[in-house]
This record gives sequence, structure tokens and C-alpha cells, in this order.
Amino acid sequence: MSRTLLENCLVSALIAAKKAGEAILEVYHGEIDVSYKEDDSPLTLADKRAHSAIASHLSSDSTSSIPVLSEEGKHTPYEERKGWEYYWLVDPLDGTKEFVKRSDEFTVNIALINKNRPVLGVVFLPAIGCLYFAAEGLGSYKLEDVGAIRQLVAGAGEFSDENKPLKALIEAAIRLPVQQSFKKSPDQLNLVGSRAHGTEALSDFVEKMKQQYKKVDFVPAGSALKLCLVAEGSADLYPRFGPTMEWDTAAGHCVVEQSGGKVVDMEKKAPLDYNKRDLHNPYFVCIAKHFREVSLPL
Repeated sequence: MSRTLLENCLVSALIAAKKAGEAILEVYHGEIDVSYKEDDSPLTLADKRAHSAIASHLSSDSTSSIPVLSEEGKHTPYEERKGWEYYWLVDPLDGTKEFVKRSDEFTVNIALINKNRPVLGVVFLPAIGCLYFAAEGLGSYKLEDVGAIRQLVAGAGEFSDENKPLKALIEAAIRLPVQQSFKKSPDQLNLVGSRAHGTEALSDFVEKMKQQYKKVDFVPAGSALKLCLVAEGSADLYPRFGPTMEWDTAAGHCVVEQSGGKVVDMEKKAPLDYNKRDLHNPYFVCIAKHFREVSLPL
């Protein structure tokens, strides 16, 4: 894929995420009705509307030939999707439990996968007004002035080798990792983890890290925000010993990798793989750039 086409895909993903966020907030500010899927995970009208907004946009612009695999859409059989060179991997509303609790820590996740790895990622927190985005060769960014996306949307049809709306957005954003230390001491470790999926294995991991560090702070957070906190450097590690799907991690995985960090399968000691026959992720650990060479109790 050329640099120009990748940038066009990034613009498409950013606009789709913004539209999904708007659809989500319309529901968020009203009464929330919840139903449940077969695996007992919650489903709301916001999930469905966000999926529709993303699918509609991605199927109607210059990148419409790229197939979409979405948590809330039709799940394409492996025999068909295994031949995809590129595809969109989407979680229209990651952190539905956070949405239902109105904690604001839910995200829209859109990733572009190429040959089993994410090469583009957008993670949007519509209730907070914060956007993380990354693409291979472009770097990883955080944008807290989401109003800047309006300029991007206005110029969305102006795709060229000099994508001016995208350049303006990048100039308004902060490149990750943030160039400052969030630690008070080198003996301090900042861990981020799930509010909803604390496990005995996670507790054991934390105890082992306490043997290496005088102070271990554990900060609970929801959705793909956890990956993004590692990417920006406000957390050192995000160990995950609970269930996740590929669409939960792909966009944040790209944001982490393009910031210089890594997301590693705990068993294989290799980056997470995508477009597997089974879309469940193995246990993994997300590691910040400044923490890449540290020995971990895996």
C-alpha cells in the first residue's frame, strides 16, 4: 500500500470514528437500554448505531474496496477472510460496561490490518473528547482538541500526495510517547489494568513486580484506553490475563507499536497476531517504549 493510500485510509478511519462517536453520544445522553449477547456481554443501541455509522462511511468513500470485520457486523468465515491482504477490524463501542456505568472510558476502535498485523489504528473516546491515532511510517499521536477533526472532515475529498487536512491534524496533535517522565522515581512502576476483569493471575503478576520495585501503582481503566495510556508513557505496563477479542486490541496495538512500545503474546513472546481462525486473543502484555528491555515475570 502506498503512503498516499495509507493516509487516505487514516482520514477515512478518523472520520468514521468521529461519526460513530456522535452516534454513541446521542444514546449516552439519554436513557440506556441494555440487552445481552450469548456470551452475556452487554449490547446497547449505541453499539448498533456506531457500527452502522462506521460501516456506512467505510463503504462509501475511496477505500470502499477494503472489507470490514466488525464486532457488531456479520462475521466472515475464516476460509474467506484468510485470503484478505488488507481489511478493517472494528469495535464500534469498546467498553460497553463502562458506557452503561457512564464512566466515560469507552472507545471507538478502528484498525487496518495487513497480513496479520495492524498498520493503522484509531482509538476515539467521544465522552472525553480525546483521540489517539497512528499509522505505519507516520508515528503515533494524541489529539485532545477533537474540534480539529472538523477541518479534516471538511477537506475529506481533497486526497492527494499532500494531504493538507491530515497534516493540519497531525500538527495539532502531540506525538507519542509524550516527552516527559510520569514517574517520581526509577523504583516506581505504573501498571494499568481492567476494572472489569481482575484475575488471580493479575494479582500474582503485581506481587512479583513488587519484588522488583519499591512502589507499584495499579490504575484501573476501561476499554482500549489502557493500551493508549502505555503508548503515551503514563503507564509502563498493561498485563492482560482476561478474555479479549482481536477487535478489542488491534487499533490500540498500532498506537503502541508506532510509539515505540510493543504488545506481546505472553506464551509465544511475539507480537499479537490478527486474522486467526479463532478471533480470541491469548494473554498478552503491553509494554511502553521506555520499558521495552525490562525483564518481566512471564
